Amino acid sequence: MSDVLTFVEGRVGRIRLNRPRALHALNTGMCAAMLEALVGWEADPTVEAVLIDHAEGRGFCAGGDIRMIAESGAGDGASAADFFRTEYRLNHKLFTYPKPIAAFMDGITMGGGVGISQPARYRIATENTRFAMPETGIGLFPDVGGGWYLSRLPGRMGEYLALTGARLDGAECLALGLATHSLPAAALDEAKARIVADPGAIDAILESLAESPAAAIAHQAEIDRFFAGDTVEAIFAALEADSGDWAAQALATLRTKSPQACKVSLRIVREGRTARSFAEEMTREFAVATHVVLRPDIVEGVRAVIVDKDNAPKWNPATLDGVTDALIDAIFAPLPVEKAWTPA
Repeated sequence: MSDVLTFVEGRVGRIRLNRPRALHALNTGMCAAMLEALVGWEADPTVEAVLIDHAEGRGFCAGGDIRMIAESGAGDGASAADFFRTEYRLNHKLFTYPKPIAAFMDGITMGGGVGISQPARYRIATENTRFAMPETGIGLFPDVGGGWYLSRLPGRMGEYLALTGARLDGAECLALGLATHSLPAAALDEAKARIVADPGAIDAILESLAESPAAAIAHQAEIDRFFAGDTVEAIFAALEADSGDWAAQALATLRTKSPQACKVSLRIVREGRTARSFAEEMTREFAVATHVVLRPDIVEGVRAVIVDKDNAPKWNPATLDGVTDALIDAIFAPLPVEKAWTPA
């Protein structure tokens, strides 16, 4: 059975992630298949809308194939670069797609799962949604357009989510605009069936089934105060100067993350705020990704979290002081034209 199912049902293109043992984590073949389907449907007048969901299991999409990325990074990085190039082309195609797309974020929606749901016009959360960009814990950064999406959240929420990898539930996603609708998971089959029957009525269908969970975003004031610093060091200092439990917990979380990844992630969010287009954002993220995978932290992060599961990574550099401005500038250096990312 294919890792992703693409087919047309009525007047709707269906994309169903089908890799449940890996929580539908994306690999290069899955991204290529989705991209090919979208290109075909874009030119097909009989396809009016697209639905993206997962076939079974508790996760919508847990991210990308980070084990492959780390193994590639330990070598020449070519396979990782191929993956990122294809995945980012998929992300960009979704972002610029002329037909309405509905993505059902029912369950774990992290990393690569964010990349294929956030570009959709309709982003449906449920009580099962667990949204995060947890890349700093494995030496990476919030890519797949993370610099674009996170930087456009209220206040300093983007910086907070990027650095800490904090998880959001469905109600929080709705309150922040990461989801457009919140539906009970039990109503999803009905929603999809009705959309397939009448793709021109997606708005009305989702509105008729939507619920309105409590919209409170906890700790926005603290996030805005502590994560406003110009540097990661300044953010750490602000948290260290506070005696409250929330600051202590945030600081403890940050101290487990890759110092290099934290600095890369802060810059991704800050530069993403002024990106003139999504293509510009993806071009920058591709350059950063291809440089980061050749650094030691991704191999070590995947070893500690995925392979050995000791959750005790030995980051290199081990401290924020060791992550120099020159190193970060090198990671953000544009690629030569012949190696740079381009849209599909």
